Amino acid sequence: MKKNKTQANIYHAPWEKSFDKVLTPFEEFIHRETTSGLLLMAMAVIALIIANSPLADSYLHIIHTMVSIDIGSWSLEMSLHHWINDALMALFFFVVGLELKRELLVGELAKLRNATLPIAAAIGGMVVPALIYFAINPSGDAALGWGVPMATDIAFAIGALALLASRVPRALITFLVALAIVDDLGAVLVIAIFYTETIQLIPLTVAGGLFTVLMAFNMAGIRKTMPYLIVAALLWYALLQSGVHATLAGILGALTVPATPKYNPERFSEHIKELMQRFDRSHQPDKSIMTNDALRSVVQTLENGVHSVQAPLQKLEHTWHMPVAYLIIPIFALANAGIPLEFSSLGESLTHPVMLGVSLGLVLGKFIGITGACWLVLKLGIAELPKDTLFTQIAGVSLLAGIGFTMSIFVAQLGFSHNEELLLMAKTGILFASLLAGISGYIWLYLVSAPQDKEV
Repeated sequence: MKKNKTQANIYHAPWEKSFDKVLTPFEEFIHRETTSGLLLMAMAVIALIIANSPLADSYLHIIHTMVSIDIGSWSLEMSLHHWINDALMALFFFVVGLELKRELLVGELAKLRNATLPIAAAIGGMVVPALIYFAINPSGDAALGWGVPMATDIAFAIGALALLASRVPRALITFLVALAIVDDLGAVLVIAIFYTETIQLIPLTVAGGLFTVLMAFNMAGIRKTMPYLIVAALLWYALLQSGVHATLAGILGALTVPATPKYNPERFSEHIKELMQRFDRSHQPDKSIMTNDALRSVVQTLENGVHSVQAPLQKLEHTWHMPVAYLIIPIFALANAGIPLEFSSLGESLTHPVMLGVSLGLVLGKFIGITGACWLVLKLGIAELPKDTLFTQIAGVSLLAGIGFTMSIFVAQLGFSHNEELLLMAKTGILFASLLAGISGYIWLYLVSAPQDKEV
């Protein structure tokens, strides 16, 4: 087939056309969360296999290897496991913070009428699971795990729902995203308030000063992202020394990132038109752009203009979402999901109060809490169902919200850091409940949803 003139002037690398589809920011977010969920599942399975194989001792030796950063007389030393949970996960919380700020400004949480249903659902989905867990484990060390069943794993839950994309309305996926983001905020507050053991006032004061610097950057109109990242890294270290969990630096740093671009669309359009006129005047058909300094200068200015019409928040979310979704979260799963399974004592494990509390909290608690809260606000008339969505589908999503994997394991690590037995029971409950919630939620939604006419 003969190529037209436009096609002849475009060079495609071997795989380039596979990535040529233009996605909206929301479609890009869903695609990445879905892929992340599948990758997360694979890493969890690999960790389980390793932990129950002859490689188990080597696995434990590696994740507990001490790693230090030394600069002159200054040194920071932690185990590889702590580097993953305290440092890499700060980047995960940074992306969560960016997503939360975007949702509050321009997403589903920006309008009170739209935000009421997912906010009520998230609150119900946090309170009821915690109460169920606390009813089973009212005292002793086991009671410290009440925060474990409160969380929803956004990547896993969206990945499961995306498998039904041809049968569920797009608004249902949007509802789950908003619910999970509010849920993440709730988990962050729980970690900050209830899972901080001791407070060191001097480092905490330094952290407060660094957060003030970040706010000053925002108020001064600094839109370069590097200053924010540098100060946020110092904030992480100050929080690490203060006793407050260092990953909260990710949330605090994200909330200070500017959400307003330098150029508005009208100014950007005028700027681009002027540059394109210069581009056409500078273009020489037989001369490569590599040797055409005037043309290369225009292209560089075009690139600067494109960056200036994007908000720093938007750029950072786009930049960091992929490495967090495809690298950091899978590494976290690989380091934390390695649970030794003793089949001879499986019956005893399944009846352990911590395992029962976590499992019932995630599966039953999420279902009752989310469905009940949604029914209540709908009955009171202060919220409405998302477009083309059935209440039975909301109930199905409440089952999927019982997939607590990443954040639940994170909270379990904090609550049971000094009790390996209870930590093992909590992780076992998380895996069991997440599997049950994912399968039951998928089947429920498949049965109550008819195929959609349009693509999601």
